[in-house]
Parts: sequence; structure tokens; C-alpha cells
Amino acid sequence: MTYEETVKYLYDSVPMFQNVGAAGYKEGLQNTMTLDEHFGHPHRTFRTIHVGGTNGKGSCSHTIAAMLQSEGYKVGLYTSPHLVDFRERIRINGECIGKQYVIDFVENERSFFEPLHPSFFELTTALAFKYFAEQKVDYAVIEVGLGGRLDCTNIINPVLSVITNISLDHTQFLGDTLAKIATEKAGIIKHAVPVVIGETNEETKPVFVAAAEKNNAPIIFADNENTDEYDGIEFELKGNYQQKNRSTILCAARQLGISRESIIKGMATVCEATGLTGRWQTLGTQPLVICDTGHNAGGWQYLAEQISQVECDTCRMVFGMVDDKDMDAVMAMLPKNATYYWTQAETKRAVSSTVIMAKGKEYGLNGTPYPDVISAYRAALTDAASADFVFVGGSSYVVADLLTGIIQKTT
Repeated sequence: MTYEETVKYLYDSVPMFQNVGAAGYKEGLQNTMTLDEHFGHPHRTFRTIHVGGTNGKGSCSHTIAAMLQSEGYKVGLYTSPHLVDFRERIRINGECIGKQYVIDFVENERSFFEPLHPSFFELTTALAFKYFAEQKVDYAVIEVGLGGRLDCTNIINPVLSVITNISLDHTQFLGDTLAKIATEKAGIIKHAVPVVIGETNEETKPVFVAAAEKNNAPIIFADNENTDEYDGIEFELKGNYQQKNRSTILCAARQLGISRESIIKGMATVCEATGLTGRWQTLGTQPLVICDTGHNAGGWQYLAEQISQVECDTCRMVFGMVDDKDMDAVMAMLPKNATYYWTQAETKRAVSSTVIMAKGKEYGLNGTPYPDVISAYRAALTDAASADFVFVGGSSYVVADLLTGIIQKTT
């Protein structure tokens, strides 16, 4: 099989949460442990940092990886979802896993894993751990896929756990209160392994304290730590919400013993060092074009404020969502004085552009529906004057379709 055929086989043969939602989510670790045993427990051959939470997992994971790279380590990075190419999920020092490695993994191992009927994420996790072990990484930064306690990444025994924050997301799997969700996220806390908690409130803090005490794990609350010594240093990620992530990242770096020089370099070069995209990313200047993967109410608390602060003649919003998010909570925060280009990503989970337009009207948001992201984006650019502001987002999948379309146009 070619690489394209191999990736299509993975998408078609194993349930993929990114595309099909609940049908692609498998609760429990049995398949993961079976795969792990088959491959000889590869994750035991390198040190890991485990990063969970509702928002900010990706930004924190990439920045910690960039800092470790600056220290001279060979660093694996496992994140999800990808935006353009499947291989973005598995990187070493910013370089994506090779296409041939993915092909060989599937061809050589399918006779073993097909009878298991693993989920896409279970199989991808096994692939990542095997690859990192064979490439002899010093560290691997592992982002939790969904939740924590029953996430298939949770077989690792890290040197540090990080939980960024808790907000209401994936409630059908994790629970409908912040305390219930925090309990699932706290499942990554391991015996005697330090854990950095990025943000807490009166509902979530007792959950984390109890889990840490039960596991005899040192607990560090980033919002209680003084990181003034790093005030004024450049952080390449410009979203307002990154200020919260910044404190979490700095506390994690301190726990890992990363030098001040590498902390500063890692924060200033995270996108270049790791290939991170889609976080308040500037795609054009006249008009200003920004895309961001923020996709739930917790993320939009920060995005809505930042969008309102952009000086422009007209704000043009290319916007779409998927069906497991709290659309009402996000819609209530969107700018009323913007022109909307309602759209839908190429995933079965996308809310249709006509449905999201109708929901927008309930909140006084007016615009036109488009059948796909690129047509909506082109319409916004056509309408925009040089002093306008075009924002593209509402879902990781909207940004993925945008970046894929832009890359295809230029190659």
C-alpha cells in the first residue's frame, strides 16, 4: 500500500473519534495493554511527561517538548488531533514520523491487531510508543486523548504529570459536572509522581488534592506559584489564553529542571521547533487573517475577548462547530457586530452550515451559509478590505480544512 492508502485503511478500518464521534471512543485499557505487551512495553524505555486537561493540552505539550529539545534531548511528541497530515501526531524533535514507517507498521502488524478491533487512537498510540522506543528518544511528551483515567495513553508511568484546566467538554463520556470531569482527568496522577495543576476552582481543587494524597504524589498548583522571573520573555504563542498555559508550562519546566536558557528559547521558538499550528495563527496581514482551534466554551472565554480587541473596519467570522460541543454557550460569546460566513468541516460530526446559521440568528448573529470551509474562507477574503479582520475557527476541524486547502493550493 502507498502511504495515502495506508492512512485511508486506518481511517476506514478502525473507529476514529475525530471523524465519527462516540462510535470511535473505546472505554477501558484492555486493547491498549494487549498491544503494549505485543510490542514489548516500548514506553518503558524512555522518560515521559503526561499532559491532560480540557484546554491547552496541545500548546503545553508542544512548548514543553521545545524546551527539552533546547536542552539537547531527543524528544518524542504525541498529540492529537492532526490538522493536515496524520503524521503530525507523532514527531521527534519536530520531525513527523516517516511515511514508510507508518506503511510498514500497518502491513507487518495488521494480522495481529485486526482481530482486536482497536480504536484508531489505541492503534496510533501503540504506533507512537513503538516508534519512540526504536528511535531511542530521551523523553516523550504524551498528550492525553480524551479524559485521563481510561485514556489509552494512561499505561505510562511518567516523570511528571500535568493537568492544564477543567471545563465542560465531552460530558457524554466524562460527566456533566466539573468535579466529575476532574475525577477522570485526575486519573493520570500516579504514585509518587509530581503533578502540576494549571488552573483550579472550588469544585476541582479538592478532587486533585484527594487524588494526589491517595497516590502520595507531590502536587504543584501553577496559579499559586511565582513565575515573575520570566515576566517579559517572548512567547511565540499569542492567544490571550496562552497566559494561563504559560504559568502551567513554567511550573512544569521547573519540575523537570530545565535551564532558564532553554525555557526562554523553547517558549520563543515553539512553532518552529515542534511544527505547532492553529493557535492564534496569523495567515495574512491585509486583511488580517487569524485562525484558532479553540472549540469549546472554556476556550471561547478567551478567544471572544481577544477578537473584540482587534482593531478593524469589519470583523468577518468564518465559523463552524461539531455536534458534541455546547453551541449555545459559544454562540452567546461571539461578537454581535461581525459578518458571519457559516460553514461546516468535512467530518461526520460537523453541524451543517444551515443549522448553525439558524442557531446564530437566535443570538443576533447574521451571515450566509457555505457548504465547506474553503468556499466560506474565499468569500470572506473576497468581501474583505485591507483594514478588515478575518477570523477562521469554532472547531479544530474547521482549521484543519482551512490549512489543508491552503497547502493544496500552494503545492
